[in-house]
Amino acid sequence: MSTLPARHRVVVTGIGTVTPLGVGTERVWSRLLAGASGVGPIRGFDASRLPVRIAAEVTEFDPTDWLTHKEARRLDRFCHFAIAAAELAVARAGLDGIDRDGAATVIGSAIGGAATMMAGALKDAEAPQMVSPFFVPSSIVNMGAGTVAQRFGFRGPGAAPVTACASSADAIGQAYRMVRDGYAGAALAGGAEACVISPLIAGFANLRALSRRNDEPHRASRPFTADRDGFVMGEGATMLLLETAESAEARGAHVHAEICGYGQTSDAYHVTAPDPTGEGAARAMLAALREAGLAPEEIDHINAHGTSTLFSDAAETKAIKSAFGPHSKNLAVSSTKSMTGHLLGAAGATEAAFCALAIDRGVIPPTINQDAVDPECDLDYVPNTARPYEVRAALSNSFAFGGQNVSLALRRFVRQ
Repeated sequence: MSTLPARHRVVVTGIGTVTPLGVGTERVWSRLLAGASGVGPIRGFDASRLPVRIAAEVTEFDPTDWLTHKEARRLDRFCHFAIAAAELAVARAGLDGIDRDGAATVIGSAIGGAATMMAGALKDAEAPQMVSPFFVPSSIVNMGAGTVAQRFGFRGPGAAPVTACASSADAIGQAYRMVRDGYAGAALAGGAEACVISPLIAGFANLRALSRRNDEPHRASRPFTADRDGFVMGEGATMLLLETAESAEARGAHVHAEICGYGQTSDAYHVTAPDPTGEGAARAMLAALREAGLAPEEIDHINAHGTSTLFSDAAETKAIKSAFGPHSKNLAVSSTKSMTGHLLGAAGATEAAFCALAIDRGVIPPTINQDAVDPECDLDYVPNTARPYEVRAALSNSFAFGGQNVSLALRRFVRQ
């Protein structure tokens, strides 16, 4: 007798976003479709001595809108973002009828409490006894998941994937499988990152990974263009409320999209550089399609990893061509990082949310700053202007240092 749980369809009923484009799904979505840029001069610290002085910061945010003053002091900024995004997701979807004992919390981050770690190191150098007793619980990566679970009383599985820039895509993939396979009835899944601090900007700048367009920040993130010169550091959080289709229908919840596939591979190639052939990324996309039971021709849209770095964009273009063959020319491929910057561990969830909204609302976001054609990047990148389109199914790609590749498949939800 089989002891495997029954499989369920998994749908997205809540979306909460805190990004450089604003706070809240409607504000972020409207600015995204308008082609607005969230990139500007760094405000959070004095960056004048750095070669890179621009970033995509969250500026429309006050943690005390979401936490008490005491909670805000004791928690790192990445936890502030995680809690706010979760509150926004739950406000849209509601929790009536959801069993919190069986609800999962899966929230990824690449860096975690980076600002708290830096402050603790400075205090330790001055006098160890000055290090805050909240240093450890504020800085560890799983505290985003821990604080959100505590906030909503979610007592089911908890996890905090750490796979660099694929962290929150992995979080959604893991949560999707938990709900699909019956190990959780619902899940809050996503990612949070607060990484615009001097050592990280300096480190990525010294890697030559960041754009140095300090004098024109709104044009700095320019994925797939011939004159791209690096990504723009961003910060923020996005949370998705996932539940079974049966639960959503019983609750009368609005369904944005169905998550139906999760592909995960490794390049096994290099510490920071992608495999230039795109082979590992292509396998991740194909794995997501296989799990979803979708043919390549059924995909209309891809939210690309599209960081605006020279090698990554070219490799992703090759990967898409390899996975989709002739159909690659029919795909609408957006890089919303052109507007949000790169949210590192929060990027995958943010871009999966944008895929869900594109499917739900019939509009594909643009890739802005498309004004210098690269012959190696010759797909349809939805240049500069949002495109009305009835998207049947989409992929969201997330690739990371260490060679981790994740692709999530989403489709329009049709009741059966």
